[in-house]
Amino acid sequence: MAWGKKKGGRKEPLFGLPAALADLRLTAADRVPGGEDKPKKSAKSSPTKRKSEDAGEEPPRERKAPAARSGAKRRAKSGGGFSLGRLVYWGAVLGLWGVIAVIGLVIYVGAHLPPIQSLEIPKRPPTIQIVGIDGSMLAQRGEMAGANIALKDLPPYLPKAFIAIEDRRFYSHFGIDPVGILRALVTNVLHRGVSQGGSTLTQQLAKNLFLTQERTMQRKLQEVELAIWLERKHSKDEILELYLNRVYFGSGAYGVEAAAQKYFGKSAKNVTVAEAAMLAGLVKSPSRLAPNRNPEGAEARAQIVLTAMADAKFITDAQAQASIGHPSYNVKPAGAGTVNYVADWIGEVLDDLVGQIDESIKVETTIDPKLQSVAEAAIIDELAAKSVKFNVSQGALVAMTPDGAVRAMVGGRNYSESQYNRAVTAKRQPGSSFKPFVYLTALEQGLTPDTVRQDAPIEVKGWKPENYTHEYFGAVTLTQALAMSLNTVAIRLGLEVGPKNVVRTAHRLGISSKLEPNASIALGTSEVSVVELVGAYAPFANGGFATTPHVVTRIRTLSGKLLYMRQPDERNQVIDPRYVGMMNAMMRETLISGTAKKAEIPGWPAAGKTGTSQDYRDAWFIGYTANLVTGVWLGNDDNSPTKKATGGGLPVEVWSRFMRTAHEGVPVAALPNAQASWGLSNLAQASSQVSPPTAAAPAPAPASSGGYRPPPPTRANVRPEAAAGLDGWLMDRLFGGNR
Repeated sequence: MAWGKKKGGRKEPLFGLPAALADLRLTAADRVPGGEDKPKKSAKSSPTKRKSEDAGEEPPRERKAPAARSGAKRRAKSGGGFSLGRLVYWGAVLGLWGVIAVIGLVIYVGAHLPPIQSLEIPKRPPTIQIVGIDGSMLAQRGEMAGANIALKDLPPYLPKAFIAIEDRRFYSHFGIDPVGILRALVTNVLHRGVSQGGSTLTQQLAKNLFLTQERTMQRKLQEVELAIWLERKHSKDEILELYLNRVYFGSGAYGVEAAAQKYFGKSAKNVTVAEAAMLAGLVKSPSRLAPNRNPEGAEARAQIVLTAMADAKFITDAQAQASIGHPSYNVKPAGAGTVNYVADWIGEVLDDLVGQIDESIKVETTIDPKLQSVAEAAIIDELAAKSVKFNVSQGALVAMTPDGAVRAMVGGRNYSESQYNRAVTAKRQPGSSFKPFVYLTALEQGLTPDTVRQDAPIEVKGWKPENYTHEYFGAVTLTQALAMSLNTVAIRLGLEVGPKNVVRTAHRLGISSKLEPNASIALGTSEVSVVELVGAYAPFANGGFATTPHVVTRIRTLSGKLLYMRQPDERNQVIDPRYVGMMNAMMRETLISGTAKKAEIPGWPAAGKTGTSQDYRDAWFIGYTANLVTGVWLGNDDNSPTKKATGGGLPVEVWSRFMRTAHEGVPVAALPNAQASWGLSNLAQASSQVSPPTAAAPAPAPASSGGYRPPPPTRANVRPEAAAGLDGWLMDRLFGGNR
């Protein structure tokens, strides 16, 4: 049968390129030797096949089908082998690249560490020990670190408590614990958050010694490298001992010894099983679980540690149950003592005295711990009893010797609630407690305590200041005007001597704040701090010499090296002794017949001045003896008005309570130059010039042992009780207060 007939159908004509290629055929000679086709048995072709090729017909398809099926089978077999081999190949490639990546990461992380060969265990951070005048410890600043304590000196259950709760496989791992990491990972996934960490004690030590507390992957990898390095360099016991002496326990305590002393008042050598468990439990969150701030949280965590210790067979179940059921905690309360205000003040001036410190130091101060306790109790107790009645929430007290050595300082009623130091940092209007600078300026310009001035209405450029009670006493001596705090007389004197001169006098005596030289400066409208106002009164108590309030006497290293010693102030006379005597006699009368009649120190000559600012916002009393100068301020931090709290009320009560105790057993001393040279004859003459509005002035009183005493005003002339708030009248009128 012919091939054409077998195919059937007609043959379509071809044109163009297909037509040109239609007759193209490959012969056996054109084929590449070794092809897939099998070689022909005979080089000769049958006539029929040649004829078919010449005619341009395709060979029948049926003959190629078996070959195609055979090739498919071979490709299938080849493809299966290729996949398995490729899998092994690419697995090896990826593994190699993974190793390279890990090595690169290790190199990168290591490049950001200090050179391993130069790493050393760092020294403990410096601490600042602050001691009182008697050498007793007042406070400690910086990172509180107890003495290093050897592992062998600790009770065995103390280090085991840390191992039980923090790193159960501490003695078996090489610095990192893969099992612990896997366990923590599973736990965190199940809890959908970070509920458990996988860091070993060695990793924690590495972080505490060399790294910051930031939570980054780079820091974590650095921690791993350093942990491995620590394990190679130190034994397990050495690492554990380093850890226990460096780990942070909250409240500024670093190391188990400091923590045991801080919380239990005992050495770490003597802690009980329950106390050891509490210390170990603090590491998780020292600030949140500090037992002196959160005793319930600390105890709950300690119970978890005790359970872990029993589970690890470090203690028996009976010991765990006994400690859980009857814990022997003796936690000391959180430090809220007002002496911390002193410590903060020292911290502010320390850099100016010794600069940067790189080792622990001891700061010797002028603070008397006994007087500090008395001052603290006086402020806290008076406020507790009367703060609601008078709407007074805060107070401050500064007591210093006439040469400026601060013996006590209270910057607020509760340090733990507010660290703002109202004795040093806060500035408030002193009210009439500023008047002594006006009267001193007047004396220096030729006036005397018996000079007479009119207490009468006055107008200053449209401003009409008046006395709070709306009554006036007419002609009065300067002593009487100061004792009764008559404001119109102070205004007249201020204008007479010049506000700028008043400002100069205040600055010369020690006021450092900016003062506005206007008419109202006579009544203390410019703000000052308690410590600078008390310091400015000190020249009245020491004979007229300038003083600088100070609290630091010496600074030494713990090894005894002297870093700083305060030198005595130069004897700079800022008030003539004559005027010192006059001012002391005048301000003494304030305590005898004036606004501070409640102030009393049995047997001691004392002087001072009260002050009250606008709307009773500030109540002051600054008083002194030849032994001590003390100032008291009471008010509110938000500058809100009190309920008629005046300088002659609460501040005088606080001052008297403190000063009576401070002068017990101290030999009595007179105020400097209190026996004034102008004598009684001048005073008798001056008193005859005073014209009370309702009665004649009595005969002058006899002199007391402390110097001049002016004639007491008649009943009609006596100023109302201090609680009436006469010291605040100016601001009431100036700013529209309704009194």
